[in-house]
Amino acid sequence: MNHLRFLHYLDEVARVGSIRQAAERLHVAPSAVNRRIQDLEDELGTPLFERLPRGMRLTAAGELFVHYIRSRAAHLEQVRSEIEDLQGLRRGRVRIVVSQAAAGSYLPERIAGFRQQHPLVEFQVQVGDHHRALDALRTFESDLAFIFHLTPEADIERLYDVAQPLCVVMHRSHPLAAEPGRVSLRQCLDYPVVLPGRDTAGRQLLDTYLARRSIKLRALIESNSFEFLLGYLRYEQALSFQIQIGVPSVGGELVSREIADRGFPSANMVLACLQNRQLPVVAYAFAEYLRNSAV
Repeated sequence: MNHLRFLHYLDEVARVGSIRQAAERLHVAPSAVNRRIQDLEDELGTPLFERLPRGMRLTAAGELFVHYIRSRAAHLEQVRSEIEDLQGLRRGRVRIVVSQAAAGSYLPERIAGFRQQHPLVEFQVQVGDHHRALDALRTFESDLAFIFHLTPEADIERLYDVAQPLCVVMHRSHPLAAEPGRVSLRQCLDYPVVLPGRDTAGRQLLDTYLARRSIKLRALIESNSFEFLLGYLRYEQALSFQIQIGVPSVGGELVSREIADRGFPSANMVLACLQNRQLPVVAYAFAEYLRNSAV
């Protein structure tokens, strides 16, 4: 299928915006990449790229053609999966974008469980927010997205939603860890707070609620890394906020408490795919496995 490889050359240039960088990633000569692009442009009778001093940019025709390439590649992957399924195999690759919160322990555990049943299946996992997830689904870079607080979109199919409350997280030695039930935000005012960045869904839920209240939480540390924030709780009696499945249960160093404040908003973890796209068999099987796995 050499023609598919040549189409991949064009797709890679579109992604990185440079023939030289694309050639390095593809392990071929830049001249070979440039020649295949010129051949395609000659065949189609129109430029697919603008040649700029600092790289390559898709033309309108190029945008259309790249979308065709990516949709064709996705369809081929689905056909390959069906053929392998007919042969009684469970080979193939599942490509998924996941929120940071589920990337630490929840998704690795589910992938390991699925691979015990289907050891020939490979996974490609990207960590990203809902913007990255939507882009990956629409460009056929990913089959599935498992994202916290994914906003409704007309071209995105929500396969299932799981309610996930935002919780206060602390070390097990923290004074609030002795509280038997929920913790109010006013109780948090007496302790230092470390928060995820303002572009994260959990932080946005917290900020939206606090904007309508007299409670003001001042973060001594902000970070885009959940791993860093949870790690910091081991060294100071600070508090952070995370959804339930984002709190590691192994070892028991950290504990979480649901927020007691009335009217505090909740959100869902959402498993989603591109609307009207027939998923590869193995990706569909993993989606069903996630659906049937209790959170």
